[in-house]
Amino acid sequence: MIDLDQSEGEVIGKGYLQEDHERAIQGEQHFHRLGWKRLTIVLIVQSIALGSLSLPAAFATMGMVAGVILTVGLGVITIYASYIVGLVKLKYPHLPHYVDFGRLLMGGIGDKIFAVAFVALMTLTVGSHCLTGKLALATITESSVCALVFSIVSAIILFALAVPPSFAEISILGYIDFASIIVAIGIVMIATGIQSHDVSTTWSAWPKENLTFSEAFVAISNIAFAYAFSSAQPSFMDEMHTPKDFTKSITALALTQMTIYTITGALVYAFVGQDVQSPALLSASPLIAKVAFGVALPVIFISGSINATVASRFIHGRIYQDSTVRYINTAKGWMTWLGVVAFIIVLAWIVAEAIPFFSELLSICGCLLVSGFSFYLPPVMWFFLIKEGSWLEKRNIRLAILNLIVFVVGVTVLGCGMYASVTEVISKFRTGSINRPFSCNAG
Repeated sequence: MIDLDQSEGEVIGKGYLQEDHERAIQGEQHFHRLGWKRLTIVLIVQSIALGSLSLPAAFATMGMVAGVILTVGLGVITIYASYIVGLVKLKYPHLPHYVDFGRLLMGGIGDKIFAVAFVALMTLTVGSHCLTGKLALATITESSVCALVFSIVSAIILFALAVPPSFAEISILGYIDFASIIVAIGIVMIATGIQSHDVSTTWSAWPKENLTFSEAFVAISNIAFAYAFSSAQPSFMDEMHTPKDFTKSITALALTQMTIYTITGALVYAFVGQDVQSPALLSASPLIAKVAFGVALPVIFISGSINATVASRFIHGRIYQDSTVRYINTAKGWMTWLGVVAFIIVLAWIVAEAIPFFSELLSICGCLLVSGFSFYLPPVMWFFLIKEGSWLEKRNIRLAILNLIVFVVGVTVLGCGMYASVTEVISKFRTGSINRPFSCNAG
């Protein structure tokens, strides 16, 4: 790896090193321009997407009281866990991605496990945005064309938006993304509110009748996964010019997320009642669904692309970790970068379209991976990586209990969520409601 502290005289003495040294300096400057405000926008873009419109259906399952408690409670737990992730990143600033924490915890095997899990989660998320884009474009156009065409178009748009390698650049698109989701949610709430005056709706403060264990945990998992952003947080923080300001970002994110999620889940459920669909915009009239999907296109594609960028940055950085090519400011850097981005997008598209139960697979992987990155792994990192002082200190005893609670929540989401998701897959196979691979059906 090129030593940026190498004396200028030594560098100039070797002409080829002088050029690499300058590229490295330019690269470091380019990839450390992220302030806490832009980090907040990037985190919002990565975490708040159309998944927020699945919350009213979760409220319909769990009831208004449990829905609000779970939304706020899981939000507080996730933000605390992300705070721990941030502290680990501050303690080990030379480690750019969450994957690198796996090496700290379990050595080489941990690095490999975390790498596979990290890339898999990001790729599957990109695939879900391909399918959401396909549904949105098919709904807006009402075209008789095979929906697979819209899926390909979605993949191309995702690729184009994932090309900028710097998160500081992506954050500019983030403002459009944030406005998009706020307006889309607003349209759905207003439309369902107007509809509620014409049709009597029934909502309940308590869970629905005959609620099964698997139904309950599918709803809880949907709420938990709406807060899934910690896996990408170290990657974003690695570009900050003042990393310690991350606490401002996660505080702003916490307030934004919990406010949007609670209001969206509660109001739309109250307006539509037990028949609310997921995503909730499908509960509005066909015209409103078109308008909402149209407004939500930026959030579908920008939020999806940023996951592709995160995965690509990790892979590209690992391949060229000892070369200035990783800074993507040379012809070779750009060619290889575009190749890695294309690989992630194509892989995501193939997996999403080829696996007939992709939505169920996404839920299973969410339980398996998100529960770790966002819930039970941060407490483990506190115990093994950042705890300071004696166990007998009051502060450490309090923090140990708090982290143990967060760990138990994460393991519960993992175990019960996996059971519920697998049960749903088995049920769909029994009823024959699994789609065909590369289907022309948009739904």
